[in-house]
Amino acid sequence: MLTQNYNENLQTLKNALRSDKSFDLVERDLIICGRKAALFFVDGFLKDDITEKILEYFFKNLKVENFTSPETFSQSAVPYVEVETSSDVKKISTDVLSGISALLIDGFDKAILLDSRTYPQRETGEPETDKVLRGSHDGFVETLVFNTALIRRRIRDTDLTVQSFKIGTKSHTDIALVYMESKVDKKLLNRLCKRLDAIKVPSLTMNQQSLVEALYKHTWYNPFPKVKHTERPDTAASAVLEGNIIILVDNAPSALLLPTSIFDVLEEADDYYFSPVVGTYLKLARYFITIVSVLITPLWLLAMQNPDYCPDLFKFILVNETQNIPIFWQLIIMEVGIDGLRLASLNTPNSLTTPLSIIGAIALSEFAVESGWVSMEAILYMALVTVATYTQPNYELGYSLKFCRVLLLVLTYIFNVWGFIAAFVINLVLLCSNRTLSGKSYLYPLIPFNAHEFFRKIIRIRSR
Repeated sequence: MLTQNYNENLQTLKNALRSDKSFDLVERDLIICGRKAALFFVDGFLKDDITEKILEYFFKNLKVENFTSPETFSQSAVPYVEVETSSDVKKISTDVLSGISALLIDGFDKAILLDSRTYPQRETGEPETDKVLRGSHDGFVETLVFNTALIRRRIRDTDLTVQSFKIGTKSHTDIALVYMESKVDKKLLNRLCKRLDAIKVPSLTMNQQSLVEALYKHTWYNPFPKVKHTERPDTAASAVLEGNIIILVDNAPSALLLPTSIFDVLEEADDYYFSPVVGTYLKLARYFITIVSVLITPLWLLAMQNPDYCPDLFKFILVNETQNIPIFWQLIIMEVGIDGLRLASLNTPNSLTTPLSIIGAIALSEFAVESGWVSMEAILYMALVTVATYTQPNYELGYSLKFCRVLLLVLTYIFNVWGFIAAFVINLVLLCSNRTLSGKSYLYPLIPFNAHEFFRKIIRIRSR
């Protein structure tokens, strides 16, 4: 705790911040109305023009009567920005490292905390993985306060609440819960707040993913996503207006939507930027393509292993030529190969992305067939699966469906028909056993069945 001894306070804050060890932690010694003062801040987090105006006011317009107490000083001597006082050294240190300036003045037992911070950020633009044909083309950035402002811009209602938390004993990462006070599920909100307060970790090393793993500790074995990620402020604002809770994490350019069902994850903004008829078609098409992407290669493998069971109408899908590599291993090799190309494209400079795509397409098509590694049919079905994966922007769901598909392939290859049935049941169990933070079923409103809500999830109804 600070005292009225200026020299002791100065040394205490220096020791707490270790400002002599870090070049970007700046201590600026001042004389204000004949009193010694010191300003602590992080270089790069300060708005230079606002700080300059504040200091100019201190030197030119400040009167001696403003020095009666820290509270009086903060109320009458600071004409700009947010200001508060504190004698807690730990709080002062955390605020300074968050970008707030701390002003020590001789004779005061509290520091004056000036919120004149700014954070480096990229330009607000449309997310690369969550684009729309119509609608706004702005997206979240890595700065928390700008993300909350993007939601405030869309919901101009005092009912909108933004509740802040700090998580991480070392990182002190800023977290914000955004919700509508009159619509939110109070039990879910209280449960979420208790879980956030109970998180005791040094830092959120992997940002949002670390937070999700801290909230869902015992469901790591289930691959289906526990939350929905969105980089679109309009999607987040729409979810808030429906009574959901949005979690924003500083340094993360996306929002977490709670609670989340499989139907929420499969939704896209384009479903609501078109007319109800078009939006309904887009929804149903996405559901159908998602199911096909999981079942098409396992069903083809099942037909290849049991040609007698294949109806005459679909006999053309059977491969009659002798294969150098079994169909099962062709599909597995291509599953891994496609992921390899995807990872390579992420680490390839933009100027080389197109040549890499061309080389990859040739290597996995004509040359692969001619060399006898894969068949044309296997390439066709894996191409359909790959394209179908991009019909929805959620990467977590895409890989979850991939694991389901691989499980179907493996058990079908080993145990034939019974293996396909067993894998199908296991995938259904994983889907049904995945729970949201509110405790609801991941398949709600299908299980338990709610006709009205299920209709709203499947059919794009007219906005009111």
